[in-house]
Amino acid sequence: MALQNIGASNSDDAFYRYKMPKMITKVEGRGNGIKTNIVNMVEIAKALARPASYTTKYFGTELGAQSKFDEKTGTSLVNGAHETAKLAGLLENFINRYVQCYGCSNPETEILITKNQMIQLKCAACGFVSDVDMRDKLTTFILKNPPEMKKGSKDKKALRRAEKERLKEGETADEELKKLKKDVKKKTSSKDGQVKTTSSKKKAGGSDEDHASPPRTHTVDKEDEDSDDDDVQWQTDTSLEAARQRIQEQLNTVTADMVMLSTDEQEKKPKAAEKERESPKPPPENHTTAENGFKTHVRLVQEVKAILNTGVAGNQLQSSLALLSGSAQDVMTAFYEALLDGVEKGFAKEVVKRKSYFAAAVSQNEGSQLLLLRSIEQFCLKPNSAAVKEVALVLKALYDADVVEEEYIVKWYQEGLAGSNKDSSIWKNSKPFIDWLQSAESESDGE
Repeated sequence: MALQNIGASNSDDAFYRYKMPKMITKVEGRGNGIKTNIVNMVEIAKALARPASYTTKYFGTELGAQSKFDEKTGTSLVNGAHETAKLAGLLENFINRYVQCYGCSNPETEILITKNQMIQLKCAACGFVSDVDMRDKLTTFILKNPPEMKKGSKDKKALRRAEKERLKEGETADEELKKLKKDVKKKTSSKDGQVKTTSSKKKAGGSDEDHASPPRTHTVDKEDEDSDDDDVQWQTDTSLEAARQRIQEQLNTVTADMVMLSTDEQEKKPKAAEKERESPKPPPENHTTAENGFKTHVRLVQEVKAILNTGVAGNQLQSSLALLSGSAQDVMTAFYEALLDGVEKGFAKEVVKRKSYFAAAVSQNEGSQLLLLRSIEQFCLKPNSAAVKEVALVLKALYDADVVEEEYIVKWYQEGLAGSNKDSSIWKNSKPFIDWLQSAESESDGE
């Protein structure tokens, strides 16, 4: 059976892996009973991962004719004599509306029906959720005949509910533990006051034995108070590591270093005051270094913008970037920021428009692909940046344009999960594309 690529935009791609059979039709009957039989509708619907009743009904609604799909025999009939080319054009419209992702045009999507009776397409490649136009006539048929849920989806929902309940129980237990510790602290403080009053009375008119050994209750209460103080320090979580983690999630590397320098100085002040109270404290040298690094980054971005405004490309762009002062990572970070400066949303579309620049920047050596991926990471970690929501779309755009290879994308993702920013949402948003990338490779190896 002859195969063709799914989607008219991919018809010329010889290496496109999503394919479907070419449509075969047959006109049956005469007069008022004439009908068009789509012979291989079941195979086409299976390749699109959609029920054959959806495509048959779509033909009927668009042509204004009665249509019927027999589930037992797999026969798809549309009243009237219709040409194969016309039906193939309608099938292409169906693919654009109900199969392909609105973000990356990948056909590997799943139909979802929300609580508000809205139809959405969830992409397995980039994770983008597309909203289907509910004015189309077929949407009513889909709502009345929802697609069958995949095996294991119910189990996943049950696991998610159990996980939410477990988190709620944990939060409730933590609150109860905090209240209990506060009550214990109040009781120990009140006992300590009572012990002090009794000890003062014994000192005033007590025996030699009372003066020789301290009261037993007083010693126990002190130990309880010390242990309670330790618990309070454990609750407050104001350590340097916790502060560094919170700051790195919201700020980029340069700004985070500048903020952490001030935190280090505040921690060092009490220790330095104990050792050398009379000697003046020398000014911090690292603070100046961080300021210089931030200024250097801003200067590099301006210099890259000036280079791009000249319209250079290819080898000229490589040589111009190589002349800039700074490490290769700093130059690449400034290059990515300069290309996407001023963009608030639609980052993937801007990357596709400027793919020639990215291709020229990474064509010098294979290690530059990792530099570009780390630059994307730094750009997404900027405060109040919306780029982190579209990181999967950006990665897919660079992958489709042959700018970055699968090997380096997976390596960068694994380094990020093991790095200091492992809790950042950039890895959660990238995971659907990484999973799709690895599953696509395993399927191609199996074929």
